[in-house]
Order: sequence, then structure tokens, then C-alpha cells
Amino acid sequence: MRMRYLGNTGVQVSEICMGTLTFNRGGSMPSLGAVGQKEADAMVGTALAAGVNFFDTADIYSQGQSEEILGKALGARRKEAIIATKVRGRMGPGPNDVRLSRHHILEGCNASLKRLGTDYIDLYQVHSFDPNTPLEETLRALDDLVRQGKVRYIGCSNFTGWQLMKVLDISDRRSWEKFVTLQAMYSLLSRDLEYELVPLCLDQGLGILTWSPLSGGFLSGKYRRGQPRPSGARLSDPKMGFLSVNEEKGFDVIEELDKIARTHNATVAQAALNYLLCKPAVTSVIIGVRTAEQLADNLKTTDWEMTPEEVARLDEITRPVPVYPYFFLAGGMHDR
Repeated sequence: MRMRYLGNTGVQVSEICMGTLTFNRGGSMPSLGAVGQKEADAMVGTALAAGVNFFDTADIYSQGQSEEILGKALGARRKEAIIATKVRGRMGPGPNDVRLSRHHILEGCNASLKRLGTDYIDLYQVHSFDPNTPLEETLRALDDLVRQGKVRYIGCSNFTGWQLMKVLDISDRRSWEKFVTLQAMYSLLSRDLEYELVPLCLDQGLGILTWSPLSGGFLSGKYRRGQPRPSGARLSDPKMGFLSVNEEKGFDVIEELDKIARTHNATVAQAALNYLLCKPAVTSVIIGVRTAEQLADNLKTTDWEMTPEEVARLDEITRPVPVYPYFFLAGGMHDR
């Protein structure tokens, strides 16, 4: 398993990050899967044996169950792992059991540490922007957690370009800990972050952690043109509407991925993940698996590497529709 630096830090993480959204004891979203403790123990063991040292979770995943299961699965091997978790979502009925206030962040961190069975979190991420809390309050609380040794690095998820740049500027001016990563939705069918967020991360030295790299499972190889949709599919769950895809375009992509995969004796899913590892600023691709078979397949992604020509072919058929001002600037209007 190849390693990459976590943003501009000196810590190295595996190119494949094991996501644990599927870890629960039978949650409210069965389409996500229900990987219990016994199955999780085996999966985490398999991942560690394959060289994976990076694991991602969040307090809100099944209301803490994911963190608990991951912590127990790592057990005595905790120091072999880089654990990333998140704070922001609602964790109780009270008015302060949500968002990014100092109160919620400190309470959330302590609760995550307890559930994970550890005394430090390697990467503590804010799950999304909070327009109701001053950024200075949020960032100072995160800085304090690093200084206390409870957190080693901080990052964010689901931020826009202006939000992320504003945060980095405040941290820089106050000499506070800065975000080292951005966790963002990125796949062949969702390349919007290439307009602003990828250039920003390259410029500021942040590493990108990709979530939903298979577009909610659509690029897993189970979906084929003219064939019935897989039963119990994640994309059929109305609660997962944010993962909707343009299926006709998606089928074109799958056919191209299939051609590339056959050339490398690989699978469609491996090809879709491999493509993202060829993109600039990407540190690690977060996989979310429901079965040992899916995990075994995904772990083979780093056994081979897509050629520049293959990447270019996929770039061309998945190119995002140009939006303003990018189509204007690309035309070099003011250079004529």
C-alpha cells in the first residue's frame, strides 16, 4: 500500500482510507449497510494487513456507533492507525447539541475520545460550515484541543472555496492551528470542486480526502445500461437524494472504465478509484464497504496505475459544464 503525506504535514497515510459509515448495529438507513462488531473486526484486520493505516468516521454516524465499533476493532492496534473523525452534527435534543460552538466542539471531542477508546484523535474535522457561530470561536476551540494534546491535526469537510480561504486567513493571522485537509465529494461524476477547491488546496497545501468516490455505488460495476437496478441499492434510498447522478452519462463512464479495467485485469470500481488517485491534491480515497468482498476488491486499487492517456480519456467524457466566470477566463478575453 503506497503512502502519501497528509496535506502539508509530516504524517503519512495510506492512499486508501477505510470509511466506517457502514459500521452500525442496524441503523435507520439499511441501504448503507449494517456492519456489526464481528464483521468490523475482520474488515479492520484485513485493511491493516493490506497496509491501510487511515480510518475515517464521525460522531454523527449512527449516533456514535461507528466510532465505538471502530475503536473496539482497532483495540490494541490503535497506534498503528491514523484516525479521522468529525464534529458538527446533532448529537442530542438540546439546543447546544449541534453546530460548531466552543461548547459543542469540546463536548463532542471528549465524547468521541471515549467512544473511540483513545486519548487522542489524529485528524479532527468540522463536518460542514456553521453560519451561526463566529469562525474565531470555532477555530480557537480547535486550536485549544491541539494544544491540550487531544487532537493532533484539524481539517474540514464540505466547505465552499470562500469559506475555506476565510478560515485559513483567520488561522494564519491569529497563529492558530490551520486545517490540513479538505474532505469533499469527488468522483468521475462529481468534479465540481475542480473549479475552486482543488486549486485552493494546491495553493495552500491542503490534502483532499475524497468521499463518495464511486458516486454512491453507481461506479461500483453493479450498475449497467439496460439492466435492473441492484436490490437494496443506496441510490434507491430517498434519504440519499444528494447522491443522485445523471445515469445516461454515468453509463458512458462505466463503459469506458470497463475498457480500462480489462486492460489492467482490474474491476470497474478499482478503475474509478484509481482515477482519483491520479488527480492533483488528492491524499487519500475514502472507501465505504458493506462486505468483505467489496473491501478485498477496493484494496487492489493500488496494485496498478492508470496511464496518463487513460486519465485523459476519462477527463474528456466527464468534463464539467463550464460556468461563469471560468468559461470567460478560459477564453483569455483580456489577453487579446
